[in-house]
Amino acid sequence: MLTKREINKLNKIIESLQEMLARASSEPAAAKKSGPTRTRRTGKELAAFRKMLKTERKAGASAAELAKKHGVSSAYIYQL
Repeated sequence: MLTKREINKLNKIIESLQEMLARASSEPAAAKKSGPTRTRRTGKELAAFRKMLKTERKAGASAAELAKKHGVSSAYIYQL
């Protein structure tokens, strides 16, 4: 058996969750992440990708442009 106080607390929780769901469903779709999906590179493909990034970097391409183009963070490119 729940006490009256516990029932009131549960009702408040339910109301706040319903409000959060209502706000989430009313937000425009553009606010959600619409970027490219992540791909996991392994083995030879990863080595080739890193080599390509290094050569493009040496050729003078900016890290921000490369990050946007290939869907990685600029920190990842600087790390290479």
